[in-house]
Amino acid sequence: MQYIRSLLVAVVLVLALVPAADAQTSCTTAGQNLYVRDVMSDIYFWYREMPVLDPVKFNSPEEYLEAVRYLPRDRTFSYITSRAANDAFFSESQFIGFGFSMASTAGDEVRISDVFPDSPASEASLSRGDRIVEVNGQSVEVLMASGGLGDVFGPSEVGVEGQMVVRRGGTTYQARMTKRLVTIPTVSITKVYETNGRRVGYVSFKNFVQPSFDALDVAFAELRKREVNELVLDLRYNGGGLVSVAQHLSSLIGGTRTTGQTFAEYFHNDRNAFRNRILRFESPANALALDRLVVITTHASASASELVINALRPFMPVQVIGERTYGKPVGQYAIPFCDKVLAPVSFTVRNANGEGDYFDGIAPTCAAPDDLDAQLGDVNEGSLKEALALIATGHCSTPPTTARIPSRKPARLPVFGGWQSLVGAQ
Repeated sequence: MQYIRSLLVAVVLVLALVPAADAQTSCTTAGQNLYVRDVMSDIYFWYREMPVLDPVKFNSPEEYLEAVRYLPRDRTFSYITSRAANDAFFSESQFIGFGFSMASTAGDEVRISDVFPDSPASEASLSRGDRIVEVNGQSVEVLMASGGLGDVFGPSEVGVEGQMVVRRGGTTYQARMTKRLVTIPTVSITKVYETNGRRVGYVSFKNFVQPSFDALDVAFAELRKREVNELVLDLRYNGGGLVSVAQHLSSLIGGTRTTGQTFAEYFHNDRNAFRNRILRFESPANALALDRLVVITTHASASASELVINALRPFMPVQVIGERTYGKPVGQYAIPFCDKVLAPVSFTVRNANGEGDYFDGIAPTCAAPDDLDAQLGDVNEGSLKEALALIATGHCSTPPTTARIPSRKPARLPVFGGWQSLVGAQ
């Protein structure tokens, strides 16, 4: 296949180095559809499960991909997106939007879960925990019932305007915003707490993209300087990204006990078995000497976030606080064509013990709520409070088998594909 002749940077789950595409001979709709068919028939992990459909009969390569994906497993994993948006996100941690993310609760409320700094949302004074009542004149209740919540915010284009009615406590107010380029801070919070004689580092980590290397190095240099002997890694909204960043982060956590050990092993389909390979833990400066890791997760924690958990488990106890993760033990290669990028699921990943296939997600050690009534990093926030209690006592406050934690309903919120599925933001 032509597209396998050179290398380019990959993206998702796991972003890695991948097979790249040679120049396209045709960027007509039919030409793009045929190209996607050829790529999928070769490197797609589940190529044997693809239905035989005529690509020329579809109106776009995206429509063709949707028709041939292996739905029992590939719900939203494989995608096609614009090359410009893909490059902006993975190279600069940027996207065009209002600058907030949201979560639904068991009571069908939609609340702001995060607000990115220096964004239209932050300038409109939106804050974590705010309840969204209306969007562009339509009630959230109606939008949730109709499945129209995603489209109501408009396209990801500079200049798109939006208006929301938001409730905070007993006060309701309007927020008017205009979409522009927003930068997501990959490490948004680094703190150190003292609990029961232990010095606990806390890192809130947003996404696995190129700027994450420097941000993680700065954060871990600070933690090392403060001589922390425990770490709480908050991945609650982290949908993944580059495998190389996951490898770097895991190596910073594992330290000397993991140096040179198997970080992950790639397994491709039978047509691409020659691509199978082993990645090893590195020996970065400012790595910590930890006996265990505590990770905070939600259903939005996916892909490279799950890879970090799974990769470290053969070498240290990794205790998970919060909710079961999303379940994405597979990775993609980013293959450019025309002005787009195709990222088909191309391999599955296992750790040093041969463990993987967590399509049902990774279960929590201790159940805890994503407490939207408290800010991230607040010691009284439900998940962080539980993490610190586990470190102090060695026990869960409420075992996950008996805990009654209000569950998120991500299926009721917009389901994104491509790079935006890693952000989950507007």
